Amino acid sequence: MTGALLLLVWLLVANLLLVKRHLAAPITISSSPDEAQIAHHLLLDASPTPLVLATGTTVRTMNRAARLLFATDDRILPPPAALFDRDATHLHHAGRNWRADKVEVGDRWVVALIDIENEERTAEARASAEMIQVLGHEMLNGLVPIVSLAECGIAAAEARDEDPALLPEILTTLARRAEGLRRFTEAYRKLARLPPPLRLTVSIEEMIDDLARLFVSRWPDVGLSINVEPGLCGKIDRDQMNQAMWALLQNAVEAIEQGGVSSGQVNIQATVDFDVLTIEVGDNGPGILPDRAHGIFRPFYTSKPSGSGIGLSLARQVVQAHGGMLTLVHPLPATFRAQVPDAWASKHDVPVF
Repeated sequence: MTGALLLLVWLLVANLLLVKRHLAAPITISSSPDEAQIAHHLLLDASPTPLVLATGTTVRTMNRAARLLFATDDRILPPPAALFDRDATHLHHAGRNWRADKVEVGDRWVVALIDIENEERTAEARASAEMIQVLGHEMLNGLVPIVSLAECGIAAAEARDEDPALLPEILTTLARRAEGLRRFTEAYRKLARLPPPLRLTVSIEEMIDDLARLFVSRWPDVGLSINVEPGLCGKIDRDQMNQAMWALLQNAVEAIEQGGVSSGQVNIQATVDFDVLTIEVGDNGPGILPDRAHGIFRPFYTSKPSGSGIGLSLARQVVQAHGGMLTLVHPLPATFRAQVPDAWASKHDVPVF
């Protein structure tokens, strides 16, 4: 009987030890490699952006958009040179222009192909909608008082004997409002009809020196500092870039005057690095408030009492027409940066205009 009890206790202890060991073991949930790969491929195929994987001189499609673009299920034969060239950023395929955004993964890199024309169409549609909204708002604001003044003029004409001076006064005000609307329309036409830039080799140093002389004669009480590499040249449309830079200078002075800065200072700096011309214009004015920074490049948007809202929008349009970008790099103090790619030029290449 004692032996049976000892055997029973031993069995119970052994069973408890086995249960404890089983509970202490980590619980793992196995994930099927096939299911993970299927989910991964589904996510890639859902992307509308063509994705390819480049290794050396071999390029393979990664999703449905890429397979449709290159009409292949796997390898791209022959692969466009821009796909396996690490330094290439654009390529032309299937009658369209694509931007190649590349991410390196070890000795391979993933290339996302962005349809440039589609991006441009989307941007144009957005800009057109915004322009129509602004134009409609401004035209309505200009026409409402004109209609009201015209009605007052009719009433004054009918009662001319009561107040002979009223009708001329109304007509004078009406003429001023109509003239203001005409100026707005001309500004809109000027903004909308910018011709394509004619890029020639230009002396950037000479162009900025000319701007500086105009600046000093226009605003003699505002300081101007210039930092331009001697002999600096660039391939730009001088007339258009002159207009853009003058708009930035005028914007800087208006900000200084509006902020009541006693010792106004405007700075210009120009450099060329890796074929990119960079011109920065900054001032020591009160800067741009964060809630207004997003709208400063919108046509006809202005926070200045006497501003037209054309300058910055026109300046950005000029730089974009050169294939570059105009951005606000510092809101306080305000600093604008214009960057134009493929602008490097030697003054010995061709005659300077």
